[in-house]
Amino acid sequence: MTGKERREQLLDIGRTLFAERGFEGTSVEEIAHKAGVSKPVVYEHFGGKEGLYAVVVDREMRRLLDMVTSALTGGHPRELLEQAAFALLDYIEQYTNGFRILVRDSPVAQSTGTFASLISDIATQVEDILGMEFKRRGFDPKLAPMYAQALVGMVALTGQWWLETQKPEKAEVAAHLVNLSWNGLSGLEPRPRLVGRRKN
Repeated sequence: MTGKERREQLLDIGRTLFAERGFEGTSVEEIAHKAGVSKPVVYEHFGGKEGLYAVVVDREMRRLLDMVTSALTGGHPRELLEQAAFALLDYIEQYTNGFRILVRDSPVAQSTGTFASLISDIATQVEDILGMEFKRRGFDPKLAPMYAQALVGMVALTGQWWLETQKPEKAEVAAHLVNLSWNGLSGLEPRPRLVGRRKN
């Protein structure tokens, strides 16, 4: 095996183990054993378990962000919501191990951050679309970032639930997500007010 092939093998094994057992439940010994190598080989390629984990997380985050970004091909804002919902659900379905790793709390301080920061990156993509729509409807476009976080967070949390249940079908989940978000957005009040006693 070449060095590059060995590195990819260790990444594949690490991804599988981190998805099944989490960071704490996975050991360098186990990774090395499954790869049929000694522990020093793992250290040579990644400097340890933390280094391997950081590369796995970084790759998965880039893959998901690329899938969502490339899915937003334009059209009516409702279509864009559908495209974003499908992109996340496609990622969950195709890269289940990667998604399981991303939604776990990371014990490693990484430059790429966490699932929450990835959701923020995706929300930034959605924010521009919402900002234009808000402006067109006479709403305050400065509120678009908050609404983008709410929308993307709703899809991400629903995706976690769907990963465990696998029901209903993906298209039906996407349709319901878009139904709630779009019909909720279409009925937005320009200046919403609380009706209860609590005001702050």
